Amino acid sequence: MAGPSVDVAVCTYRRDTLAHALRSIAGQVLPDGIRLRVIVADNDEEPSAQARTAAAAAQLTLDCHYVHAPARNISIARNACLDAAEAELLAFIDDDEVATPGWIAALLARLDESGADAVLGPARARYPAGAPGWAARADLHSTRPPLTETAAIRTGYSCNVLLRLPAFAGLRFDPALGRSGGEDDLFFATAVQRGARIAYAPDAIVDDPVPAARLTLGWLWRRSFRNGQTYARTRLAAGGWRALLLPVAAGKASLCLAGAALTLASPARWRRLAVRGALHLGACARYCGRRDLQLY
Repeated sequence: MAGPSVDVAVCTYRRDTLAHALRSIAGQVLPDGIRLRVIVADNDEEPSAQARTAAAAAQLTLDCHYVHAPARNISIARNACLDAAEAELLAFIDDDEVATPGWIAALLARLDESGADAVLGPARARYPAGAPGWAARADLHSTRPPLTETAAIRTGYSCNVLLRLPAFAGLRFDPALGRSGGEDDLFFATAVQRGARIAYAPDAIVDDPVPAARLTLGWLWRRSFRNGQTYARTRLAAGGWRALLLPVAAGKASLCLAGAALTLASPARWRRLAVRGALHLGACARYCGRRDLQLY
């Protein structure tokens, strides 16, 4: 008996790593009857990924649907994937990630077991040779849910997720955040506010190679600061009071930065605390009306 179809969405912008992502999707070990179809949304002004997508699909015998979704705004590409989806189940993976062979099977199993509307998997950072020792110990580049099974997951991310599309009907990624980042946080937070439930599948792993340019405290600080701005946006949208939220965020930022100063002897620990402090400072900035930091 045939199982459900799954569409797998890959948003891309001028990355040769797309071929590796597609190869890992083609190499999935699937439960009986599961059918995969891949949607590649090209966010370049020109359809630069069209020929590469067609060549990879032919080589891998992969059912692949190409969509040109210009330009340089990740929300436009993500929304194009939502529009192009034909299956009721849609997974997202980034164009620089490599899925482990059991990725889709683990997401499907957790979706069925939990009855949730979406399932997140971990994006496991892969550090290059010569990376600073603190990077792997702090592991600030891996992506996991803000909360795990001990509490409700209130937001999500699009680098490793499986959605039941009917539960997200009418929702779209905000183009206003398509260059700053945080569009996925807001998308999932809004879905949760509307009643969607999110689960976590720790075995649904994708590997995420870390470029050398991101192995700096400055890059991590900026990303965390912007994440804090997005978090604050969702709290305000949910009806939170700015006058109450601001002092709480400021207090948390102070504690994290003080902790960083007190743990300078531990390269991984003080960086972890400093980056966490940046998150709360970003929230403070948003509560004070500062525009979102542009990362991309």
